[in-house]
Amino acid sequence: MEESQEITVNAGDIARFADVGRAAVSNWRRRHDDFPQPVGGTASSPLFSLSEVTAWLRGNGKSFEVSLGDLVWQRMRTAVDDLRLGELVGQVGVFLLFLHRDPEGWREHGSRALSGDLRIWPSPGGDDSRSPLDGRDAPSLAALVAAATADLPDAPRLRLDPTLLRLVVRLAREHGPLGAFEFLCARYVEAHSRQLSVTRDDVAALMTRLAGDGTVLDPACGVGTLLLGAGTPLGQELSEPNALLTAVRLLLRGTSARIVAGDSLREDGLAGVLADAVLCDPPFNERAWGYDELTGDPRWEYGLPPRSEPELAWVQHCLAHVRPGGLVAILMPSAAASRRPGKRIRGNLLRAGALRAVVSLAPGGPDLWLLRRPAGERPPSQVLMVDAGEDLSIVEPAWHAFIADPEAEPAGDSRTVRIIDLLDDEVDLAPGRHRPPQGGMDFARDFTAVLDRFREASAALPQVPPALETLTERQELPTTTVGELVKAGLVTILAAPSKMAADSGPIPVLTADDVAAGLPPSGGTVLDPALVMTRPGDIVTTALGTVRVITESFPDSGADSGAALGPQLTLYRVDRDRLDPYFLAGFLRSADSSRVHSSSSRLDVRRARVPVLPVTEQRRYGAAFRELTAMEDRLRETAALGETLIRLGFDGLVDGHLRPCGQGG
Repeated sequence: MEESQEITVNAGDIARFADVGRAAVSNWRRRHDDFPQPVGGTASSPLFSLSEVTAWLRGNGKSFEVSLGDLVWQRMRTAVDDLRLGELVGQVGVFLLFLHRDPEGWREHGSRALSGDLRIWPSPGGDDSRSPLDGRDAPSLAALVAAATADLPDAPRLRLDPTLLRLVVRLAREHGPLGAFEFLCARYVEAHSRQLSVTRDDVAALMTRLAGDGTVLDPACGVGTLLLGAGTPLGQELSEPNALLTAVRLLLRGTSARIVAGDSLREDGLAGVLADAVLCDPPFNERAWGYDELTGDPRWEYGLPPRSEPELAWVQHCLAHVRPGGLVAILMPSAAASRRPGKRIRGNLLRAGALRAVVSLAPGGPDLWLLRRPAGERPPSQVLMVDAGEDLSIVEPAWHAFIADPEAEPAGDSRTVRIIDLLDDEVDLAPGRHRPPQGGMDFARDFTAVLDRFREASAALPQVPPALETLTERQELPTTTVGELVKAGLVTILAAPSKMAADSGPIPVLTADDVAAGLPPSGGTVLDPALVMTRPGDIVTTALGTVRVITESFPDSGADSGAALGPQLTLYRVDRDRLDPYFLAGFLRSADSSRVHSSSSRLDVRRARVPVLPVTEQRRYGAAFRELTAMEDRLRETAALGETLIRLGFDGLVDGHLRPCGQGG
């Protein structure tokens, strides 16, 4: 393949493409003298020629396939070193935004661009009256790109070689400019996972829902995770390449965005701007945050942050950028709730009524602090404490109930605590320290109920998995791809409207969380002709690889004719006379494209291979897949009940509500 010439890959890349572990690649190198020799890299991290590795693997009968997206990515990694990789990803994003906004300009100039290097940005002298591609008097492609992307932050001047450009154009045609860029961003984040901190998808979704649809600002936006669902996003990011990535991701979604590069604490690029909500996942434990330069900064309304408490500087920066009454949702290290140097600021935030809730998201953190900028009203007398653990679904109801009536005692694993009781020598805001006390009868009832449910769920577990026959030799079946099934009319792929709201309305909405947990629709929306309504037999997949087949009905959802497909979900509707949905769902779940990376499934799923079998045989496979999925659901439910039972057991023994059997009368 011409495009793979001169592309290099490391051992991890080879393992991913061949669907093996890295140890297998090491074994191949040791045991096979003809395995390709390194062509670059270092002794500890060698690089190999992709074309040589491809030839060796195929010559040895090993399955090996590089998707178009990975081909683009590997060529980009070969073109520049890792320090400049973010710049190149951003530059490709600029070009994809141009393709999205001015396809006519590309059609007119593209063939000439592919004949030589394309300079994306205007020349340093700014003279673009003559095309650098053909020398004729005409607006250059560089000028067209600059005009179509004028609302982007400044980007470095780089060149895209014709081969890379050709691959990017193919990728954009196959998956759209947005899909192509999201794939490359996912690969970039994966390659720089130690340098880039990306907010967990479920936490980001929770924070976005809490923020609402207004103007949302993120002063440490990274690659834009917390801004993708914002109505009007604003952001600042220390890294210029990452600021550019954020802007491109937003603009490719059709969202008007203002993203600036720079240090938010030292050089506030959005000074004076007030948003309806501020979301932030700031860098933790960054000692060189500007303490010496910012001692008299007016943002420190609640106290000068100690040198060792940069997170409290971010809290006050966020409050300075939200309108009176507006929400600030900021992730904080768990220790920030109780560290002694920050107690004065924590106390002042409580006294002013700015800090409204502290949510523990996981045992090791982070915590989510929810604040509101005081608007002159009387400060509340209580603060909400939520110990969510891994169940983020309890956070929104608890928050909305607290905002509606701060004096009411919430239900579940949350409680309100009087602010005056927190203003002691520690000002400890850790939710775990303020768990609601349980009376003896309440504890006995809860423990007994969980124990009974655990026994019932355990008894319902199947003694054996589905009847599966072990073959002495691997069965080779003729296969096709999902893309071919789509072309043949056996499968239709559908997605929700791009800007669909799923938080309220009379039409039930199936969300990504519902699909992951196997629950009925929990979202809501308003009637829209563009809604995709689910039907029995539809297959729904999430970006994280969960695959579900819609059953005949949604108990308790109130949906007589299905539910609307929610954001970030993909629906596969099959011709059930010729294709069994459970059969297809099983192979979609195990497809390489959904197993490699959470963001690659959307790009590569059409390449997923599916055996060509008669529908009667498909149904046998489908029944086995269905039994395995049901078994998985029952095991997940039993495991969750077991964890709750264990927690209650420890708590009861420690608190005196339980004792070991055989003691006393």
